[in-house]
Amino acid sequence: MRSYAPLPPSPAAPAAPGSPAEPTLNRSDWATLRRLFPYLWEYKWRVVAALAFMVGAKVANVGVPLLLKNLVDAMSFKPGDVQVVLVVPAALLVGYGLLRLSTSLFTELRELVFAKATEGAARRISLEVFRHLHALSLRFHLERQTGGMTRDIERGTRGVHSLISYSLYSIIPTLIEVTLVLTLLAVKFDVWFAGITIIALVFYIIFTVTVTEWRTKFRKEMNELDSSAHSRAIDSLLNYETVKYFNNEDFEAKRYDENLLRYRRAAVKSQTTLSLLNTGQQLIIAAGLVAMLWRATQGVVEGRMTLGDLVMVNAFMIQLYIPLGFLGVLYREIKQSLTDLSKMFNLMEKEREIADLPGAQALSLQTSPAVRFENVSFAYEPSRPILHNISFEIPPGKTVAVVGSSGAGKSTLARLLFRFYDVQQGSIKVAGQDIKAVTQTSVRQAIGIVPQDTVLFNDTVEYNIAYGQPGASRAQVVEAARAARIHDFIASTPAGYATMVGERGLKLSGGEKQRVAIARTLLKNPPIMIFDEATSALDSANERAIQAELRSIAENKTTLVVAHRLSTVVDAHEILVMEAGQIIERGTHAALLGLGGRYAAMWALQQSSE
Repeated sequence: MRSYAPLPPSPAAPAAPGSPAEPTLNRSDWATLRRLFPYLWEYKWRVVAALAFMVGAKVANVGVPLLLKNLVDAMSFKPGDVQVVLVVPAALLVGYGLLRLSTSLFTELRELVFAKATEGAARRISLEVFRHLHALSLRFHLERQTGGMTRDIERGTRGVHSLISYSLYSIIPTLIEVTLVLTLLAVKFDVWFAGITIIALVFYIIFTVTVTEWRTKFRKEMNELDSSAHSRAIDSLLNYETVKYFNNEDFEAKRYDENLLRYRRAAVKSQTTLSLLNTGQQLIIAAGLVAMLWRATQGVVEGRMTLGDLVMVNAFMIQLYIPLGFLGVLYREIKQSLTDLSKMFNLMEKEREIADLPGAQALSLQTSPAVRFENVSFAYEPSRPILHNISFEIPPGKTVAVVGSSGAGKSTLARLLFRFYDVQQGSIKVAGQDIKAVTQTSVRQAIGIVPQDTVLFNDTVEYNIAYGQPGASRAQVVEAARAARIHDFIASTPAGYATMVGERGLKLSGGEKQRVAIARTLLKNPPIMIFDEATSALDSANERAIQAELRSIAENKTTLVVAHRLSTVVDAHEILVMEAGQIIERGTHAALLGLGGRYAAMWALQQSSE
């Protein structure tokens, strides 16, 4: 086993999205909108054009009832008056049809013009989140819940579309239409028509907002339980083999069902409150509509209004209250979209634990560099130190091996060199340059690592090997595969290099995965190599063959080898023996055997077991 220090959750470390421990950042809705605005303002001319088309659509929509009124009034003709029947209604009918067409045309133009802005903003936000997640520290990714986090990102991206769709295509047009209708009613008839409409709207909006705010907590609970159930399901499926090893299918199903049951209760509660909201809204709408029609009917009876006016008022009310009937849904969805966007923006704003210094330059390398650890102390958590004042040097082109019991801190050295974490005390220098003072990208570009636990992409063998050098030719991939002693196996499969390796490479054996990882690193061909139990999953024959190949490749490279089997490091220029985060012995294989200390005891134990 490799020397791996577990990373317990830290109060200061970011919690996994969707997890119960996740800190809630109180971001207001306006703050979320301000955060979104720059992404949309990149397409300002499209925004302006969309707003113009939206106003045009609403003006045309308001014109329809006006024309309908004139059409109804024009039908009050004397029997036999051919001119009135043929000319006036025909012209009004054509105008009515054109206004209806204009409403749809302006609406479609608005959506067509603004589609690029919506999709562009969603694409840029999604890309920024993706890049930011890759820039976050290893600590964050070890503590995250993949299912919950991906669900938050998915909801946030969808929230961009929903927010724009509901606000620009529903709320704002409805406000414009309400303003136009109220102005017409107040000017053309009397202020009571506008007053009744305003009173109904005020009651409707207050009721909708109050009830929606009250039921938002149920919706949030439902979403959190949904994320939790999704995370459990993903985690269980990713660990399919472990579930099978312990016959725990029923246990996993029961755990998943418990989450689904809690989700069902929250969903039922959410639906119950939604029904209450919809019923109250319809009651207010019905009361307002009856009051308006009563006023209009009274006007017709008294001769102050025509039949066409009554039809127009009714048409206006229908046009207004149909979209208002969805106001509760729209408000809820907008609030939910803002919540989802806020979560995604919070994720984007998580501070990077490992960040380049302002103005950091790339690592400057000319030949195989020297690597030096100077008085390095490190702890994943302050209460549990891992390394204590470690100092050693890997000369240019030489190999240093680190051995010791599990938990001694061996793999932590590799993680610090790769800058997954920054040291708390001391420094690590490559070619005399402190790796904290140069860019992370340049450090990692100079290092190739073969880990003990190899995880592959769910793609072809060729893709996984070529990942070490994107754009590599098939010949280069084959050459790396030959060096890693896996070409013959690949060639023997029906699909060859197009063979799919499955989720995390589970279609391959441990040894095959490890050889793919070795081939991938050989293809990268960096000046610094790290082998973290690189041959632990191989049989003895393949291990000896690959060890010879690795020694050949490492001849001109600065190499750090983390090993458990001492037979793999006997040729190292220096061997460090670690215990409890300290170097207790160092020297060549022969010199350490001559000391008769810890290394000699480990060697004797392994030789006797073999």
